[in-house]
Amino acid sequence: MLDPKQFEELVQRLAANLPKGVQVIQEDLDRNLRAALEAALARLDLVTREEFEVQSAVLARTRTKLKALEARVAELEQALTGRTLGAD
Repeated sequence: MLDPKQFEELVQRLAANLPKGVQVIQEDLDRNLRAALEAALARLDLVTREEFEVQSAVLARTRTKLKALEARVAELEQALTGRTLGAD
């Protein structure tokens, strides 16, 4: 979810870009705009930066292990093929 500070900044920027006539009802507008943004963002499947970083690290470790396992399987296949060819 968005940082509350960033969220407040977004609400204020959106409100500031509205026509002057609309800014007269700013307080009501701020409340409604905040509620609409919160509802829209709540529907999104967002993760925090921390969660993203953790999952990125997990993925990197998994990729490293996968490459090592692929190399090991290739070695074993090579050894097995070499043994099979030598048995003929």
